[in-house]
Amino acid sequence: MIVLSAQEITKAYGTDTILDRVSFRVGQGDRIGIVGANGAGKTTLLEILAGRDRADSGTSYLSAGMTMGYLRQNDTFRDDRTVLEEVAEIYEPFRKMEEEIAALTQRIAELGAAGTDPEDPEYRKVMARYGTLQETFERRGGFSYKSEMRGILNSMAFGEETFGKPIRSLSGGERTRLALACLLMKKPDLLMLDEPTNHLDIGMLKWLEQFLRAYSGTVIMVSHDRYFLDQLCTGIFELEHGRMTCWRGNYTAYAEKKRQQREADLRAYRKQQDEIRRQEEMIRRFKGHGTEHLAKRAASREKKLASMERLDRPEAEAGSIHMRFSQDFKSGTDVLFGEGLTQSFREEDGGVRTLYENVDFDIKSGDRICIVGPNGIGKTTLLRIMIGDQVPTGGYLKVGHNVTFGYYDQRQQQLDPRNTVLEEVHDSYRLYKDSEIRSFLGRFLFRGDSVFTLVGDLSGGEKARLALLKLMLSGANVLVLDEPTNHLDIASKEVFEDALLDYPGTVIAVSHDRYFLNRVATKIFELGRGGITRFEGGYDYYEEKRASIASGRQYLNQMGAQGNSDGMGKGSSAGVHPSPAPSGQTSSAPARAGDPIPGPGLSGAQAGGPPADAAGIRAAAGTSGAAGQSGAAGTPGGRPLSAQESRDQKKQRQAEERRRMRALKKLEEEIEDLEEKIGALQEEMCRPAVAMDPVKLRRLSEELGGLQEKLDQDYEEWAEIGD
Repeated sequence: MIVLSAQEITKAYGTDTILDRVSFRVGQGDRIGIVGANGAGKTTLLEILAGRDRADSGTSYLSAGMTMGYLRQNDTFRDDRTVLEEVAEIYEPFRKMEEEIAALTQRIAELGAAGTDPEDPEYRKVMARYGTLQETFERRGGFSYKSEMRGILNSMAFGEETFGKPIRSLSGGERTRLALACLLMKKPDLLMLDEPTNHLDIGMLKWLEQFLRAYSGTVIMVSHDRYFLDQLCTGIFELEHGRMTCWRGNYTAYAEKKRQQREADLRAYRKQQDEIRRQEEMIRRFKGHGTEHLAKRAASREKKLASMERLDRPEAEAGSIHMRFSQDFKSGTDVLFGEGLTQSFREEDGGVRTLYENVDFDIKSGDRICIVGPNGIGKTTLLRIMIGDQVPTGGYLKVGHNVTFGYYDQRQQQLDPRNTVLEEVHDSYRLYKDSEIRSFLGRFLFRGDSVFTLVGDLSGGEKARLALLKLMLSGANVLVLDEPTNHLDIASKEVFEDALLDYPGTVIAVSHDRYFLNRVATKIFELGRGGITRFEGGYDYYEEKRASIASGRQYLNQMGAQGNSDGMGKGSSAGVHPSPAPSGQTSSAPARAGDPIPGPGLSGAQAGGPPADAAGIRAAAGTSGAAGQSGAAGTPGGRPLSAQESRDQKKQRQAEERRRMRALKKLEEEIEDLEEKIGALQEEMCRPAVAMDPVKLRRLSEELGGLQEKLDQDYEEWAEIGD
């Protein structure tokens, strides 16, 4: 079934044709990604399809009865409203039905109290209306809309503490997330999303992917997030030189097919041009002989050449930037060392908020580090501490020998909006002549009179290109990048990534671009409130390891059970792998992402000490436990241990291990009990009767919060004992 179709849509601004006879069809359930360079007309096309702009010619059709939802890059919220007021408007029909149901319930009670006969016409009419309304309310999801609303808001990082926050106080990223949340709540048949992944962290991106993958409607999205397009799209519509080409498959399939198609078109064009030149040369030679016979042959070939259907030369790809990063001199092997870094700040109410603590890292020359973590955790703050722009609340930081930083600020605050593009570069690099600077600017697509444009008048993508040019000219041996791929189109991202891969220095980047993380990163640092967890490799490896850590809960539980049953902590023989748990058995104390886990094959003594570095997931932090000491050959003075002393040490270790295992078992039982209580409370809160009782709902919410806080404390204690 065709949901949306467009025929010959054309749009021009003056002499610049943005869309040139664009035609396409979108079927029910399709997931279409629209790609193209910045300025190719992607947003303009969505505005026309949504009816917010008019095409110069051409038409578009939405199937009868279909509803459309459109996420714009700029929202239309009222600044005098709160977050909850904006969202509540979406569910206004449910609220009105609730009010009518309450009124009907009251009327039924009054009629019953008055002894009205059930066969009375008014009584029957009220009951019929009540039954119909209840059935409609349930069918449309009235009993679950409040939990759905809170679930979507929470997924977009809007907790209940933000519900009363005025719209005017929201940041640009928060407004974008709220607009997306509101659109998802409306559940239109056709979703049109313009850059939906902007301002979302990786957790939100994954949630959005899952939501859209399960969405029953049709989705059209404009995005530069290649990983997002790969995960969702069934088709790619490319806008290039004003024309649209439709491809089936996800982004990777499109990129490969496009490359093959361009190469085939170029080969066919070149082959035809070679044939034309050969025929023209033959005609010239035949005419040169001056004989009647050869003249006829020349005329015949000329006629054949004139009737040939000539291929157009394949259009060059849209202009792309050209960059190459270099370092003026090499840094020392040790670039940055941090230990116990903590960052806190004082809030308006006088309280102290801690972003993170116990942050440790050791960055070497040539590393390409990418830092990930939820929004608001302090990733940008950590970058600014690294380069010396901000002082940490606590901890130790050492910068290595000959280290020079080049910093890319995602907010572009290092650019002066009063300068022209040419002046901005010249003010920072005065040794270059204007002609040399214009040459550099040309490589970053600032050509002609565009070099005299004020920086304040540039688009987000143009500012990003200008900032990258200044970074390229800096010659720094450590590039510190804060969301560098924001505002770059796909072609520019790929050029930028290639330049970083060829760069001999060190790269430290904060990014939510998973395609970028896969291509560039050699290590991923996951920043949390308790410190950094290190993962070797790119994004796919990071996700795989996080999943393996989560699945390690069964192994941890199994090790605990074995420690209690196998001689009360005597430990298994070194190198003997524990037997797997019975099918369906799960741990009552699941591990959290980043918790270290002992690997298969560790002896009981090794499992009792700090775990190994589990394939590079977490740094060992320079500690050694009882297992590391068990191999000591003698006393501190160097005298070999006697047989009795060895037996005493062994008994002491076994006693400590038994105490640890008992404490673990007790905690795991408490955790299991808390999780059951939390599950029961959550089910109770989802009951319609409770959902309509604000007093009871508030009491249950407070009880749930207390249990959740206790569960978090038990988890932390469990992780410490398990270490």
